[in-house]
Order: sequence, then C-alpha cells, then structure tokens
Amino acid sequence: MSFQAPHALLRLDAAFRLGVEPLWWLGWHRLRRAAGLPGRALRPGVAARGPFLPEAAPPPPVLPAGARDGVGAALRALGPAVFHGPFDPGAGALGLDLFAPGDVRPVWEANRLGWVPLLAMAHRLEPGAGHQALAEARLAEWAAANPPFLGPNWACGQEAALRALHLALAHALLGGGPPAAGLAALLRQHAARIGATRAYARAQDNNHGISEPAGLLAIGWALGDARAARRAGRDLARAVARLVAPDGGFAQVSTGYHRLLLDVLSVVEWLRRRHGAGPLPAPFGARAEAAARWLARVVEPDTGGTPRLGHQDGSAFADLSLCGPGDARGSAERALRLFGGASMGWEDAGCAWLGLPPGSVRGGEGAWVAAGTRGWRMGGTRGLLRVGPLRFRPGQADLLHFDLWLGAENLLRDSGTGSYNPGVGRDWWGPHFASAAAHNLVVFDDAEPMPRAGRFLLARWLAAEPLPDGGVVRDARGNRHARRVVPGVGAWRVEDRVSGPFRHLALRWHLARGEWHLTAAGARRGAVELVLSADAPLALSLEEGWESAAYGEVRRAPVLVARARAPVSAVLTEIRFGSGCIEAGDAPKIVSIHQ
Repeated sequence: MSFQAPHALLRLDAAFRLGVEPLWWLGWHRLRRAAGLPGRALRPGVAARGPFLPEAAPPPPVLPAGARDGVGAALRALGPAVFHGPFDPGAGALGLDLFAPGDVRPVWEANRLGWVPLLAMAHRLEPGAGHQALAEARLAEWAAANPPFLGPNWACGQEAALRALHLALAHALLGGGPPAAGLAALLRQHAARIGATRAYARAQDNNHGISEPAGLLAIGWALGDARAARRAGRDLARAVARLVAPDGGFAQVSTGYHRLLLDVLSVVEWLRRRHGAGPLPAPFGARAEAAARWLARVVEPDTGGTPRLGHQDGSAFADLSLCGPGDARGSAERALRLFGGASMGWEDAGCAWLGLPPGSVRGGEGAWVAAGTRGWRMGGTRGLLRVGPLRFRPGQADLLHFDLWLGAENLLRDSGTGSYNPGVGRDWWGPHFASAAAHNLVVFDDAEPMPRAGRFLLARWLAAEPLPDGGVVRDARGNRHARRVVPGVGAWRVEDRVSGPFRHLALRWHLARGEWHLTAAGARRGAVELVLSADAPLALSLEEGWESAAYGEVRRAPVLVARARAPVSAVLTEIRFGSGCIEAGDAPKIVSIHQ
C-alpha cells in the first residue's frame, strides 16, 4: 500500500487547490450515484419516432460567394448517421467504460448531429431536392440505433446538450414553430439525460458547466416550458459569471474550448432572440462579449488559424460557416456580431444564415491582458503568452508558454494535444503533449513542474503571478522562472530569468516545420533566425520532436533546445525576421555558447 501513498497525497493536494465549490458538487454527484438516483432517472426507454422537422422552410438568405458550393461539398462528405466505434451500443450509458475500448472522442463528435443544421440549410437552398426527407430518415435511424439511455452517446450530459442545441438550431433555421411530436420526444429524452448528472457538470468548472444548462435552456424554449427555461437560464448565467472573467478569459485556457464556449453561447443568444425571450441575467451579455473579443484577438485573419493553446479536441460546433475546426473566423465573427454589435470585417456565411448584419469593424490592439493569457501585436506579427495566477485547474503544464506568429505562420508553437485516449503503442501521447517539454518553456532538471494526479488532473500547481510585460512562476521545489516579452519591428525578444536549487535546465522552442539549420547561436530558416545568449555556457541542439496539428494526428517537428547548468540565471532569445532589430542594451551578457 505504501507505493499508493504518494499518488493519494497528490490527489489530496489537487483537491485542496480545486476549492470548496467543485468538491461540494462532486461529492453531491457521488452521493446521488451511490443512491442510484441517476440510474432510476435514466431507465432505458423507447426511441423517439418521426416526424422530427418542419417540411416547409423559408427561402435562403443572400449568401457570400462560394457558400452554396460549401454546402454541396459538406453534403458529399457526409458520414454515416450511426457510429458507435468500439463501444457497446446496448450497454447502460452510466456504467459504460469510456476508456478501455478506445477513444470515445471521435464517437461523440460524429454523434453531435451537426449534419441536421447542414441538411436544414441544404433544404432551404433546394426545397425539392430531398434534403428534408434525408434529415428525417437519418434522425429516425440515429434514434433507433441509440435508444435512451444506452450506449456511448448517452454517456455524457454535455454531449446530449450539444445534440439538443443542434436540433433546436436546425428547427429554428427551418422556420421554427411548435415542434413535431418526434422532435419533442427526442428533446425530452435529452433533457432527462442532462438533468440526471447536473452536479457532475458543475463540479468540472469547465465547458460542461456551460453547455449543459445551455442545452436545457434551448429545450425549454423549444418545448414552451417557461419554468424549465427560467431555471436553465439562471444556471447558465451563473456558470458564465463564474467561469468567464470580465476580461473574457475562460476557466479552460484553451483556444479550442474557448471557441466551443462561444459557439454554444452564440446559439443560445440567437435562439433567445428567435423565441422572443428576455435577456439572460447579468453579467451574461458582457462576459460573452468579452469572450468574443478574446477569440477575435487570437484568430489569424487570413486563415482562421489559432494557437494550439491548451487542450484541442477538434470541435467545430454549430459550424454554419462550414470551415471546420481549423478556421475559427466564423465563430469569432458570429459572437462579435451577436454580443457586441461589432465585426472583424469578415464576410461569413454562418452570420448570413442567422441574419446577423455586420457591425462596426474592430481594430487590432497593440497589447492586451486577460485571465490566463496576455498578447501583443506588432505589424504583421502576434505573440501570445500563457500566464497565471491559476484559479481553475490547468489542463497542461504550459504556464509561460509563448506562441509567436509571423503573418499566417505559427513560427513558435504549442505542440498540440494528440488524443485523450490514443490506444496501445501511442499511450505516450497524452503525457507528452500535456508536458512542459512539449511547450516553449524552461524545464528544470528534466522534471515536470506539476505532477499528474489523474488523467485530467495536475497537483502542486505552480505559484504564478503576472508581470507588466510577462509573467513569473515558482514550482514546489523552489525553482523560479520569470519571462519577459518585448515585441519589436524586425525582431521579438524573450528574456528568461531563473533561480532556485536546480542543477540544470533546458529551454525549448518548438518551431514551424521547414529547413532549419543549427547556427553558432541558435537556428535559422531562410530570413528567420533565433539567436540565443546567456550568462552561462549554452549547449544548443536542433532536435526532432513531435507535434499534433489536429486531434488524433501526430507528426515530427523541429525543436531548438538550449541546455545550461547552474548557476545560469538569464537566457535571452531574439527572434529575428527582418531589418530593424530591436535594441539589446539590457540583454544578459553572453559568456559562451557551445553546440
């Protein structure tokens, strides 16, 4: 038993840091499970039967050039309506093992019913082409293959909520009105699933706590249940007030989950207007607008790419723009128009489908700060720094990670996520991509700064504070790392100052792919060069690392590594990409550099 004690202590440490509220909700959830309450609420039932959707539909809006072709391309790529992966579709959902058979994430994504709004759009474009009938047939097939509450697609309350939002969105796109009997039955089943484990969602302090009341709110409006809608609206506003900071930072410091947050809130806000409901309680609107500004800051304007900050699961929810997970412009533009009456100047098909006119065009900010991040913009270059303090559990060991973009290229990058459950032979993916070594960070003595206490839980959180132009962290061993970022025309500078009982350190820069060459002071690729100096000897190497550009995909990528031994106290990295490099008058003195 003694070998379990350290792990038990780590979980106790993590529990202490999570705080009283999530632990209370987790305890309440476990008490309810022990009493069998969720199971009694979710006894297997009869699958809903159609009809589900309105047959008539309004004419389509005026769409940007190419939008019709995009709908056609998405229809041709439509996957099967039924997909359970390696999971037993006949097993009770609440007792299903979601890890041993394989990765449930692709199964859940395929079963969010995102194809229902797609077929609704297609029906409006071509009313006589059979798209509405196809949607009916696929929904009937899905419902028959996923009877409540069996199989992986009823195992998660959030997934039920996201399905319900897609169904409500499609119904409204087709003109709305009283729901057909089949849709009403299906929505009631989803409401039961969400409601059975609401305490678990609240305990997570993440997107579950947002999505689930959002789903219940959409169901309440669709079914005309004013009481349920009021209760869900209060819960959603309360969750947004807790998890979204006034500056727009989200409890889950992740570009992917921040996008999902906004997509969910945007669908709710649009449905609210469609149903003529009153505004949600403050500070819902203000926090949603601030979150929209945050996403707009980090979206690359020409491609829609975002930094791979935090966990990335490849979600593209309510993707009426049909741009997929790699292009977040539609999500940012939709949210800005809905919550701020503003625009980034992007022409978006999704906004056209929702009837959202463009607002006043927002200009770029030279520098900004939000809970968990801070950023800079200098001409065509952008920098993003992950900072503290930590109020909510971190998903990865990425504090003080720095991303740099030169135009559309993510030059210095986060390695990504890999997969939550990659399977045999790939089990290193999870620990690796969540580690400090997979980020642009200083790592002391080859040791992770925060030990893992569970699959998605870290212990001994770093003590973190912001600096006027960066941030500082201290680990449980007493090692301190302060990072300062100085943007400039032609070059950016990152200054790392360290102290503590460490014996040696390694600074990693995960680079964009390409023909990089090791130089005497760093690495070069064409006109781009990294130049490193320190107050102690540096050993430089250009190594093969790994990156995950999309969920479930991993490939080789270059990493520049600088290693040094104590008593090193300062390392300077200059990223040069043109003439007019910034002055380096207060840079650390170079002692020596060795390859």
